[in-house]
Amino acid sequence: MLASPEAARFVLINQAHLFKPTYPKSKEKLIGPSALFFHQGEYHLRLRKLVQGSLYPENIRKLVPDIEALTVSALDSWADGRVIKTYNEMKKLSFEVGIMAIFGHLEPHYKEELKKNYFIVDKGYNSFPTNLPGTRYNKAVKARKRLGEILNKITRETKEKKLVEKDLLSSLLNYSKDGKGETLNEDQIGDNIIGILFAAQDTTASAMTWVVKYLHDNPKLLEAVKAEQKEIYQSNGNGKSHLTWNQTRNMPITHKVILESLRMASIISFTFREAVTDVEYKGYLIPKGWKVMPLFRNIHHNPEFFDEPQKFDPTRFEYDGPLKPNTFMPFGSGVHACPGNELAKLEMLILVHHLTSHFRYEVVGSESGIQYGPFPVPLNGLPARFWKEECAN
Repeated sequence: MLASPEAARFVLINQAHLFKPTYPKSKEKLIGPSALFFHQGEYHLRLRKLVQGSLYPENIRKLVPDIEALTVSALDSWADGRVIKTYNEMKKLSFEVGIMAIFGHLEPHYKEELKKNYFIVDKGYNSFPTNLPGTRYNKAVKARKRLGEILNKITRETKEKKLVEKDLLSSLLNYSKDGKGETLNEDQIGDNIIGILFAAQDTTASAMTWVVKYLHDNPKLLEAVKAEQKEIYQSNGNGKSHLTWNQTRNMPITHKVILESLRMASIISFTFREAVTDVEYKGYLIPKGWKVMPLFRNIHHNPEFFDEPQKFDPTRFEYDGPLKPNTFMPFGSGVHACPGNELAKLEMLILVHHLTSHFRYEVVGSESGIQYGPFPVPLNGLPARFWKEECAN
């Protein structure tokens, strides 16, 4: 276990070739062996470049109206005063955004089939891998097979249409090894689509849930964010005009709240690597085959790098000087860092804009705590009630 910025850099950046990503075989089976984050070397680099290219700011900026529509629809569905588990609803929202980013506008029947089977796989992903009839893991294995069949159909249809799109599926279809015409087969494309959904959905949903909680627990900060977002909302004719990409780039208070939420919650608490050979680090031997874990949470909560690390304080990101290198890694670091980090932050900014400009909410229950599944989420998924402001009494 490595808990210093220097050690994290050594494993994830400087000597990344000496440490391969490693996951339990049960998880690899459910996602698929060709998924991006199970690999290193040329395959990983070429595939990562494609995935990252489709998620660069210049490409995701066109997604703002679609993400906004999905967000408003979700908030409207919650806003009747009933108690909802915020995290569960955020998972549904982040899944919808992920599907849209991967496929563009997918036919409703395909979306429903993907959703139904994906959530069965999701439930079994972190269960004990007992592959006996009736177990969560067994149900997940069967649902994963159905997911593969659905994704193969979508891939074939997309190939036949020969549409020139900027979505992730089109990027995967355009993969070519060394430019020699060797493309990804349908199973490889399916593995990577499922891998990207898994990498993005729970983490983004957890982050959005923590933002909601931290704002609720800091009323003065919530008022400052509301003032920032209401000014934008009113400039758009109280929602008559769409939120723009440029407006999402000009939300300084909200942006700092998101960064501090990512630091405090440390959704990706650590990452797994395995030494591919004997490695020496500062006089210590890391034998070949040993698991190596850079601990992001320990670094994010170290008072040497962040004053009063247990205090939620977005102003810490207003410092004149940059943070010490490798002390803030909410999306990991190095060649295996999350390629969808800009999309995740965009989702959070759009959510906060609409939540604070024309909705209000209250967290139900006074208990506070964290549960892991495996990502940290507020206790019981943060039960809360939501209302539209203009309808509130």
